[in-house]
Amino acid sequence: MKLKELGEVGGGETCAICFEEFGESKNVSLATAEISKVANMWGILRQKVGRGGFPASILEQSLRRILPAASVLPRTFSTAANVITVRNALNSALDEEMFADPKVFLMGAEVGQYQGAYKITRGLLEKYGPERVLDTPITEAGFAGIGVGSAYYGLKPIVEFMTFNFSMQAIDHVINSAEKVLYMSAGQISVPIVFRGPNGAAAGVGAQHSQCYAAWYGSCPGLKVLAPYSSEDARGLLKAAIRDPDPVVFLENESLYGESFPVSAEALDSSFCLPIGKAKIEREGKHVTITAFSMMVGYALEAAEELSKDGISAEVINLRSIRPLDRAAINASVRKTSRLVTIEEGFPQHGVGAEICASVVEESFDYLDAPVERISSAEVPMPYAANLERMTLPQVEDIVRAAKRACYRTAQRSARRGP
Repeated sequence: MKLKELGEVGGGETCAICFEEFGESKNVSLATAEISKVANMWGILRQKVGRGGFPASILEQSLRRILPAASVLPRTFSTAANVITVRNALNSALDEEMFADPKVFLMGAEVGQYQGAYKITRGLLEKYGPERVLDTPITEAGFAGIGVGSAYYGLKPIVEFMTFNFSMQAIDHVINSAEKVLYMSAGQISVPIVFRGPNGAAAGVGAQHSQCYAAWYGSCPGLKVLAPYSSEDARGLLKAAIRDPDPVVFLENESLYGESFPVSAEALDSSFCLPIGKAKIEREGKHVTITAFSMMVGYALEAAEELSKDGISAEVINLRSIRPLDRAAINASVRKTSRLVTIEEGFPQHGVGAEICASVVEESFDYLDAPVERISSAEVPMPYAANLERMTLPQVEDIVRAAKRACYRTAQRSARRGP
């Protein structure tokens, strides 16, 4: 059944959310199955209304709550082929790499039958079976250890943590069993494993689910640490991580999963892969360099737009890779703009921004026209209350103020976050 035909089921009132979540996927059978379910739901509800089961107004209100993007779906897959969500970018990358290499397998809590806590692994159990999509108990130390052990013997496990905060339960395996073994074995044992999952703040999930671990893992010499922002980042970097012979920590962001981004035709090819250790210039500028990663890239771009209204041209660098860090790209930008602002969700002391500032001072000090600026989370565990959470995290206005300070557009320097 084609999408157009499905759209005519139940009076042509299939909902747009189906296209948003499934229409961009290459798995057409999965998409049509889900759209059929919604179409059938429409038919049942319409019959209820016709029989006097409940008023049409209640039906309308309920569906608007469930499907806020509800509308007639006249589109086909091709119309949105180059705009996909981060969630579907990750899902397609997993699917293609598992299809291409039978040594690749997934494991973690709820990755199979539940299709992932954030639906990143949706459809993979049905396609590859329980031998390659392994549901585990919620025992991070246990399944991380199994994953590392399988990597010792040539398999390529992808271990999902429901949040990287829970990776602390498995820190011995991530660091001592995975990160150090290539060195300790004199290069005889490689560990091609990917640890992936959401990292940093989401919205109202509390202190134990909101910490950013980029700096923690970025300080470990045997790890590669990646932090995608866009759909193209997510797809290309995850493929690179899976193909890499060394352990990779892949830091996603829960708030970005549902965000849609345009992707190039090249990025949709199954052979697409982004190089590890290379940053991306998201926006060129000449007055100040702004570095960011993950969700903070979006904030930096918003700030750059605001700064442009005041005649400040900001260059925004999407780091993509925390370790290795693209020091060459950062220093080249600073040598052009002569100013630097760093942004991160993590704490200021010993953070990613601190490392970037140190690199710039060491390599490009003579080019600086102003002190470097660091923006980070406040030095407190993440509050649960929404207003306090916002006060804790970097905001667009913080970036704008810091950039203006660096460009000497403010009368005095206000207190920085942290000490």
